[in-house]
Amino acid sequence: MAGRALWKGFLKFAEISCPVALHSAASTSERVSFNTLNRKTGNRVKREYVDIDTWKVVEREDQVKGYEVDDGRYVLFEPDELAAAVPQSDKTLRIQSYVPFSEIDDLYFDKPYYLLPDRLGEETYVLIRDAMRESNVGALAQAVLFRRLRSVLIRAHGNGLIATTLNFDYQVRSVEEAFSGIPKLNLEGEMLDIAKHIVKSKTSLFDPKTFDDRYDAALAELVKAKMEGRTVKVKKRAKVEPSTNLMEALRMSAGFGSARASKPRSAAAAARSAPAARPAARKKAS
Repeated sequence: MAGRALWKGFLKFAEISCPVALHSAASTSERVSFNTLNRKTGNRVKREYVDIDTWKVVEREDQVKGYEVDDGRYVLFEPDELAAAVPQSDKTLRIQSYVPFSEIDDLYFDKPYYLLPDRLGEETYVLIRDAMRESNVGALAQAVLFRRLRSVLIRAHGNGLIATTLNFDYQVRSVEEAFSGIPKLNLEGEMLDIAKHIVKSKTSLFDPKTFDDRYDAALAELVKAKMEGRTVKVKKRAKVEPSTNLMEALRMSAGFGSARASKPRSAAAAARSAPAARPAARKKAS
């Protein structure tokens, strides 16, 4: 079951409209969660807005949104004024264009949603899904979702469609700016060969079932221990320090032992040291 729909509307494919519904693809509801209590009474506490000068509680009817234009000076907005800024919605995801998967930069991915057919739109839905899958493209669409006009990437996935909201360009930091401080180094030879060997030895298929949420598991065990009245031992965290000898650390990681141990050979080196092939024996004339 996909759960309750977060949004319902139409997916516009050229002049064809397909009724669809958005469902959350990821959830945090299964995580261990805690309430904040008063240590003295054991009662739950609640959050309240207080005036930072008088420290008196400000009731909901006295709260108003403000935009700071200067230090301590605000422009105030009433709820109906802010509501007027919300784009008008016709409940339609309009496909603007189709993008080859090789052109999609997942740096812009925000949140994934399951896009399911709604109200007997299965045939149109399957047509759109299969057309995109066989064309190996994703669809860029726009719609008013959750009070904002959002861009969405729609792509075939399994037996259905995934709709991923996209970050706006101004929200994504410049790649050049983020990596500008990394020095340009040209690493070759043995060091790179060992690193590639480590990568190859650990290469496998993507399987999210193997991912462990160790923090949540530890919290669950902590709760169980408390409920059973067991003493909780606080473990000391192991100190992690950067490697001072990169080559030695690489060898140990690859399982080659110390620097004196044998090292992996590149394909070219292996080919050079391989014994020459013997020519085939000639058949004797009869």
